[in-house]
Amino acid sequence: MNLLFDLDGTLTNPFQGITTCIAHALERMGITSPPKAELGWCIGPPLRSSFAKLLAGDDPERIEKALGLYRERFSTAGLFENEVYEGIPGALEALQAMGHRLYLATSKPRVYAQRIMDHFDLSPYFTGIHGAELDGVRNDKTSLISHILEQESIAVSETVMIGDRKYDMIGAGDNGVCAFGVLWGYGTREELKSSGASAFIETPYKLASALQGNFDHGNHG
Repeated sequence: MNLLFDLDGTLTNPFQGITTCIAHALERMGITSPPKAELGWCIGPPLRSSFAKLLAGDDPERIEKALGLYRERFSTAGLFENEVYEGIPGALEALQAMGHRLYLATSKPRVYAQRIMDHFDLSPYFTGIHGAELDGVRNDKTSLISHILEQESIAVSETVMIGDRKYDMIGAGDNGVCAFGVLWGYGTREELKSSGASAFIETPYKLASALQGNFDHGNHG
């Protein structure tokens, strides 16, 4: 099978880096940031939409200014204020050994995603690393997954999206791709179920067995 993995909340927990950089951006704009503990909802959706809510308006210039201030810190420090979920490297190694092909599918800009994957030694498990462009192109999962299917020449019927938020499930569904929801990230079982998850995986340690159990018959190595 071709396995598309979300990054934030699925492979790594980026809470510290993302929330610190959001607070940095807001404070540089003279806005009091909500407590970091209340910013978990910003992990998953495209940052432009999160800043629109945080700034209480959709003025493109203000949103781009906030995004620029966010990236100012994220590109140097924030992207590494992150940790790989326990059990993920072993799960990826097992899936690769089973003959599955792994692809990263993140709405985070690809240039940052590549650095994160390299930094945490996750890149060797992946056939391809895909993400958004800095200008916002493909920062929604629907267009991103469509792009991956086309670029990698992989069949919808042999592809599974694995992620922790509704955006992953909806993007997969829009492309006719099966979606599995992981329960250790930032989305609830209810969110994942209502947005189209066909199965749930409780911990990274159960990733390989869950996928093998559901798709062994379709594994073409």
